[in-house]
Amino acid sequence: MDPAHFSGFAVFAGSVVVALSSLVSAWLSKKHEARTRRASENKVGRQKLYAQFIDEASKLYMDALVRDQAETFAMVSIYALISQMRMESNANVVEKAEDVIRTILRTYSRPNKTFPELQNLMLNRGFVDPLLNFSEVCRDELCDLPRGRHALSRRFHNIVERT
Repeated sequence: MDPAHFSGFAVFAGSVVVALSSLVSAWLSKKHEARTRRASENKVGRQKLYAQFIDEASKLYMDALVRDQAETFAMVSIYALISQMRMESNANVVEKAEDVIRTILRTYSRPNKTFPELQNLMLNRGFVDPLLNFSEVCRDELCDLPRGRHALSRRFHNIVERT
């Protein structure tokens, strides 16, 4: 092979490699950017869903403290939110949401509280927050990956210590 042809071929091959590298790099960058955007949108959607559930459940719980029966529409609404969680969230979040509903239903069957009794509960910290565990599980689920990994390793460490 003629050295001039060889050097021309080498220049051409080098150009092709650089062009392909540039294209692959741009494609991977766009793919990563789209994945990050979808994950961010998913996270925002779940945050809104959890906030709506907390709002509805809070209203129902306060209603349960002072009334004997729930409004059917409000119960349907909160069950619809849990069904949405089943599609988007992990099983632990759904389980804690169902626990909140059970607490609300049990509260409806208990004697109603008067305003002075409610005031006494809140001022003397006798008020039980049925949404506490749900909120904590949601926060853990929504945490970024590095913090989530740390939380998982902390949980694993706690489990190992108990055994």
